Amino acid sequence: MDCSLITDQERKVIMSKVVMYTTGICPFCIMAKRIFDDLNVPYAEIRVDKHPEKRQEMMKMTNRRTVPQVFIGDRHVGGCDDTQDALRSGQLKVWLKETGVHV
Repeated sequence: MDCSLITDQERKVIMSKVVMYTTGICPFCIMAKRIFDDLNVPYAEIRVDKHPEKRQEMMKMTNRRTVPQVFIGDRHVGGCDDTQDALRSGQLKVWLKETGVHV
């Protein structure tokens, strides 16, 4: 792949340990982003409302239509409720550490 053909956004997604598919008006997306903001964990955000083709990509990977959809490394965490549950159980921090993110 010619690296000069990769956009800055695509480069950020490739390099990111946490990736979130979101929309701009989704309150659950805002809550999921806040979890990672509060942990000081950077994430790449893919806005499916601005890039509809990315929703198809998300649906193919997750078999879900709703946002947010959160990934840590190659692990699909799920939506906001799944992310909150993983935070409460301590599993979220385990998964982050497994990908080299220390919180």
